[in-house]
Amino acid sequence: MSKICVVGTGYVGLVTGTCFADLGNDVVCLDVNETRINNLNNGKMPIYEPGLEQVVSLNKKAGRLNFTTDYKLALDKADFAFIAVGTPSGVDGEADLQFVRSAAEAIAEIVNHPIVVVNKSTVPVGTGDWVADIIKKRRTVIGTPLEFSVVSNPEFLREGSALSDFMEPDRVVLGSTNREAANKVAQLYSTLRCPILVTDLRTAEMIKYASNAFLATRISFINEIANMCEEMGADVQEVAMGMGYDNRIGHAFLDAGLGWGGSCFPKDVKALAHMAVLHGTHPQLLQAVMDINRNQRRRVIYKLRKALGNLDEKVIGVLGLSFKPNTDDIREAPALEIIHLLENEGAIIRAYDPQAMESTSEVFKRVIMCENPYKVAEGADALVLATEWNEFKQIDLKRIYDLMREPIIMDGRNLWDPEKVISLGFKYFGVGRGAYPNGENNA
Repeated sequence: MSKICVVGTGYVGLVTGTCFADLGNDVVCLDVNETRINNLNNGKMPIYEPGLEQVVSLNKKAGRLNFTTDYKLALDKADFAFIAVGTPSGVDGEADLQFVRSAAEAIAEIVNHPIVVVNKSTVPVGTGDWVADIIKKRRTVIGTPLEFSVVSNPEFLREGSALSDFMEPDRVVLGSTNREAANKVAQLYSTLRCPILVTDLRTAEMIKYASNAFLATRISFINEIANMCEEMGADVQEVAMGMGYDNRIGHAFLDAGLGWGGSCFPKDVKALAHMAVLHGTHPQLLQAVMDINRNQRRRVIYKLRKALGNLDEKVIGVLGLSFKPNTDDIREAPALEIIHLLENEGAIIRAYDPQAMESTSEVFKRVIMCENPYKVAEGADALVLATEWNEFKQIDLKRIYDLMREPIIMDGRNLWDPEKVISLGFKYFGVGRGAYPNGENNA
């Protein structure tokens, strides 16, 4: 099997390296963060992802997966160098490529054998050509040529189901000016028996951005419909069900709620809009998609004001802090923006999340973290469900009712049955549940 170096042990790099090792390859994951590498060598994961810790341990014991901060060790005799570093948003939404540049320069300075450099990070259209230029220029300074090719291999991993997404992908996308190099990367995925699309570099890079932007658009669309449903007396869940039976539409990503967050959609939609402006096009739809998403969090505040009036010194409980279930990732999480807006209005916040309380505590020092949902509800004036963790589905709502000072529920994910909640005595606020208008039927 192949020898693979994966540069970066964040979410994408760690999952990619671990899964390639599980497929039988010799993988070295590299990171400049010594603490992270030490923790990984001691079996401590930097992220929460179901099943990842077990697969990492299995492949470390088998000798197929190693972690290091040493570029020379990681790149020694490597057939492939996967660049899987972070590309955070810049001031104007542009992707910050400083870590990609550092990785490309290190590869150029160290490698002295044929190698395929694979861009796994989400990078702007044209980055593959840019990485190739960096390597060529650096080798010119060194004085010796390097036989290499650049392949774009965008990731389509969902946090919370990343291992299965890697092992059972809908497709693998590869882009390169060198078809032989693309075929070599394709061989790494051959045992997965999935469609493999080979394009040029820029098309592969655009596929990633276009895919995420389209999914974000679907979510913002159904949220805009939800807002209309609230005003017109329709139920968005039934609307989405009726729409989804149309084979041209489908049911995926038509769940109304608090909008999209995480490390991908916000960053990628902003970056695509930024690229569009730079190249003289007008991304009006993308701007609307972002505006609608922002507005979903603010509507929570409007509804709480309607129910409670002034929010100053009101105790608001928040269930769920991560941007989605089965992850500890709080990047661009709806809960965090809602907490920020509530604190600005003087509210006292109590919160619980199965995985994300520690990281949230570093951002919001005043939020009272509780050991379970029932502690959150004690003396609360309202309860906001922000993340639909499975454990919240079977929560004892009668017990919650008895604990709260004011029985008001803001179901930001339409997780609970409104009729059941209302029958217990709650004032219920959902998202797009026009048959249950803002709790008024239980006022």
